[in-house]
Amino acid sequence: MQVYPKKTSQPEAQLQILLFVDERPSSRQQVERIRHYLRELQADYQFELQIVDVTEQPYLAEHFKLVATPALIKIYPEPRQTLAGNNLIAQLKNWWPRWQNAIKTQFQLADRLSEIDNSHRVPTSDPIRSVADSAELIRFKDEVFRLKQEKEKLLEQLQFKDRVVAMLAHDLRNPLTAISIAIETLESNYKPELSKASQMTPALALQLFKQARTQTRAIERMIAGLLQVDCGHNANLRIQPQKLELSPVCQDAIEQLGSRFHAKAQHVEKDIPKDLPCVYGDPQKIHQVLMNLLDNANKYTPEGGFIRVFGLHRTTQKVQVSVCDTGPGIPEDNRDFVFEDGFRLQRDQSQEGYGIGLSLCQRIVRAHYGQIWVDQGPNGGSCFHFTLPVYPT
Repeated sequence: MQVYPKKTSQPEAQLQILLFVDERPSSRQQVERIRHYLRELQADYQFELQIVDVTEQPYLAEHFKLVATPALIKIYPEPRQTLAGNNLIAQLKNWWPRWQNAIKTQFQLADRLSEIDNSHRVPTSDPIRSVADSAELIRFKDEVFRLKQEKEKLLEQLQFKDRVVAMLAHDLRNPLTAISIAIETLESNYKPELSKASQMTPALALQLFKQARTQTRAIERMIAGLLQVDCGHNANLRIQPQKLELSPVCQDAIEQLGSRFHAKAQHVEKDIPKDLPCVYGDPQKIHQVLMNLLDNANKYTPEGGFIRVFGLHRTTQKVQVSVCDTGPGIPEDNRDFVFEDGFRLQRDQSQEGYGIGLSLCQRIVRAHYGQIWVDQGPNGGSCFHFTLPVYPT
């Protein structure tokens, strides 16, 4: 900031002006003309001028709400006035006599008040000093705002990590249960005291080993996938899409939860048309979606109820997959909220769960540029639908 010093021979109250400039080559000549004209004025009229480079002191530009430079601001006497534009010198020539009259009026007012009572003398304020103080205050407020933003970002990262841990705990449950069942079955059928007739066949043993190995790899992929997710509010789930046939994926998810369906005597129907086109999707992630939806269907469908999984070639570019049940359904005014992190219906607070399964489903489907929603089934209950892109031929 360049300052033209005050002359002590002049009265204390005088015109005070700020000239805002920048370093643009296009405005350099205009700025020089303005400064030359001000120097000419100062030969005949005493005033205090400060030149402010907005690149060095952006807070002052913010304080005065400037939208363009160069700009000339009269800050004393009040009221404050801003001149800007290509014809700034012409504006200054027009306003300069009025500003001089304003200074005379200020002096006259000070003299009258001092005649009445010295205690009413106009204070010798320094508006330029107050401008600097205001700039410091803006800096302080900006720093506080920046710290608040950093705090919010850190809180978001902590919440994101909590969600990741909750998702991991939620989705590890199904494969760990399948592994546990396979191991327990193998253990119970390989006791020495059992006769050869009661022991399982080698083919069944190999199948159980294969199931345990498959689920172990699924857990490894799940952990690796979650670790790849960027820690941030707008983090996107990374997927590895490929040509994918839906029928085997649906069948595998149904079989993995078969013991649960059997325990509640639930009837599960799969209806995937043979001519349904392949989709462009990540097999492991789509499997996760189906496992979550089927797990919820099993949880909320009463004993002896019905669960249906079916596919539909909705458009030339989209395939729709639906999981319907005969449970209590979801109230219409809550259907937009069930996909939010941690949201649970009041009636389900006593049920096992974290309220993040459907949120994970939504993130996976959106990562595939699809949509997911829920409505009421034809026979009551809930129908969850999601779309996936058709694999290009």
